[in-house]
This record gives sequence, C-alpha cells and structure tokens, in this order.
Amino acid sequence: MTEIKNIKAREILNSRGNPTVEVDVFTSKGLSRASVPSGASTGSNEAFELRDDDKRFLGKGVLKAVDNVNKIISKKLIGYDCTKQREIDSLMVELDGTENKSRLGANAILGVSMAICKAGALGLDLPIYQYISKIINCYEISLPIPQMNVINGGKHAGIDNDFQEHMVMPIKANSFKDAIRICSETYHTLKKFLKEKFGVSAIQAGDEGGFVPPIKNVNERLEFIIKAIEELGYEKQFALAIDSAASEFYHDGKYRILDKKYSSSELVDFYSELCKTFNLISIEDGLGENDWDGWSHLTSELGKKVQVVGDDLLVTNVKRIEKAIGLNACNALLLKVNQIGTVSEALDAFNLARKNKWKTVVSHRSGSTEETFIADLAVGINAGQIKFGAPARTDRNVKYNQLLRIEEELENKAKFATF
Repeated sequence: MTEIKNIKAREILNSRGNPTVEVDVFTSKGLSRASVPSGASTGSNEAFELRDDDKRFLGKGVLKAVDNVNKIISKKLIGYDCTKQREIDSLMVELDGTENKSRLGANAILGVSMAICKAGALGLDLPIYQYISKIINCYEISLPIPQMNVINGGKHAGIDNDFQEHMVMPIKANSFKDAIRICSETYHTLKKFLKEKFGVSAIQAGDEGGFVPPIKNVNERLEFIIKAIEELGYEKQFALAIDSAASEFYHDGKYRILDKKYSSSELVDFYSELCKTFNLISIEDGLGENDWDGWSHLTSELGKKVQVVGDDLLVTNVKRIEKAIGLNACNALLLKVNQIGTVSEALDAFNLARKNKWKTVVSHRSGSTEETFIADLAVGINAGQIKFGAPARTDRNVKYNQLLRIEEELENKAKFATF
C-alpha cells in the first residue's frame, strides 16, 4: 500500500497565459505532480471547467477549483492507497454529485486524478505508461502516429467560420523518432514557403504551434502542405488529416465556412471531394456536435476509407459513445481526459471504443502546460495515434520528447503503430 500523505493544489499559467490547476500528491515514495489542460473550441457536453468569474485574470482565475482540492477533496483522500485509481476517482465523482462535475470543477478533479495515477506508478516502481497498461490489462503497446497540426485556423487562429486544424500524419515512418524528424523537416519547409509567399506575418503561430497564413481556402492550405512534403521527397510517408471543428461554424441549420453556406449533405460532398483531391485519411469533427444524422451520413459515405473522428460529438463520454455506436455516427474516438474529468472515465471511454473496433487518437488541448501525462497514456493504452500540435513551443514538444524517451526505453519491445 502506498498511502496518500497530503494533496496540495495551486494556480499556475498554461500556454495561453491563462490560469490552470496544478496538483501535488505526496506519498512515502515522494511527490507526484500533474497540471490540467484547457480547450478553446469546446463541446457543450464537456465536463465543467470551474473558473472564478471575478476581476482576477479577467475572470479566468481558478482559485475556487484550487480551494476545492485543498479544502474538500484532499481531506477525503488522505490515507487512501494511491494504486486504487478507480475507487479514488469514483469517490471524487460522488463527492461532486453533479452530472458534469460543476460543483468541484472537472479541472480540480482531473488534476488530482492524474497526480494519483502518477503516484500509483511511482508506488509500484513502474513507468506511467506501463502502470496504465496494467490498469486496463493491455498486453500490447506501440509508439503512436502523430497527427501534427502545421496550419491553424478557426478559434486556434482567431478566425470565425473556418476549419481549425490542417495536419500531417507520417503513417509510413520507420519509427517514432523518424516520424518526429520528418514532421519537423516538413514544418520548417512549409515555414520557408509561407514566408517567401506571404511575408513574415504568415509564419506567426496559433495556439497549437501551427502557422496562420492569410489563406482562407482550405484546398490552398492543403496544397501548401503537399508542396512542403514533395520538396522533401516524403510523398510516400505522409497522409493528411483535418479537424474541422464544425460546431464552431454551424449557425441556424447551416454550416458557414467563411462566406459560403452548406447543408449537412453538401458538407459531406465537400469532404468527399477533399478526400479525392488530397491523400486525406482522417476527418475530425466534420459536423456539429448534435447533428447525429449528418454524422451517420458522413460515416456511411466515407467511413470505409477515412477515419471519422468524434470530438465535440463524443466528449470522451461513454453515454455519447454508445449513442454514436448505435447510429454508426463515426469510427474513431478523440480521447481528451479533461473532457470527462477523471483518468478512470477516460479509460472506460477508450475500452468501449476498442471493444467496438474503433480507432483512438489521444489528444492535447489548445491551452496546455509542460505536463506529459497524455504521452504515457497514449502508449499505455496502445492508442496508435496522438494529436499534440506542431513541433514548436515547449508545451507541445515536451510530449513528443517524452515519447522519444519511452521509445528509447522500450528499445525493440514496441514498434511504431500502423494505420
């Protein structure tokens, strides 16, 4: 038994300069620390992020959530065995007592949940990824394929009615190390082309490190990415992916992309043409979070050839995943631990997706920290894919660097994932 001696939370800053929650868990083995990410483009069904709504930090302070950890959660958990992840997570959910964790705050609960998971691994002298594998009885692990966001749009770039992410996927790389290298080379080659074409302002970075060039046409953005790939001779190694974040441009029954409007069916046709024109193999949040009929149509039309990923649609929530399975609304899960609020519930979402032969993409949020937990999570559950942003900014690269360390540690025991 590795007993929890103390739990301490504090307010720190995330990659956007906004406050977030950091939690320390102390046991006889030492300190385990975790910090909580925050999204910009968020689904309405996500677990509740508690903020102070006062003058501090323009209302974005998290002292209420910090106090809930220090004054309520910690008092209940001191003395518990930190290897009892599900028991502790269930106790916090019960202590909150709301459907969406709005009393204590999902950001308070998740900070504790992740730190407890780290403490459990420390207590058993296991790497975090191996400890997570043990929790879910996963006997095969691999290094994940990155979906690397190289051009930002939408809310991540401060643009209304626009596709949010344009990504490269090194599906034919020889290793994770090789994947990171060719992605980085492509990113910097794209940077060169954009600067030559549009000037220095075009290589400013969005929240996730991708460039924000003055290109409003999705096809043209993808063409620039292809140009960078071809310049390096990597056509056979890469495929493309997009995150539309369609809920952000759904208004009055229509999808408005910049100055054009589409019905659900017309938008599916638009995606079909994109897939024909480009080597596009993954579409995330292609339709709005409540457009279930549209999602079913998209999966029916493209699901046999393309990965149809639910993010705002599913919010890492078992109930919504069950509904999506019944309606054949998608075929892949975007897993974000802060959407649901505990490690155990996130693992339940993954297990349901795996049981139904869905693919899973472990994802960061646009407001991140130097936290590396999700890198270990991706390996531990053998997700096969990650989405951590561009190879730029420490808040993104710390996660890639953690995976490089894990790959080195595993040597020949784990292969690079296949798509």
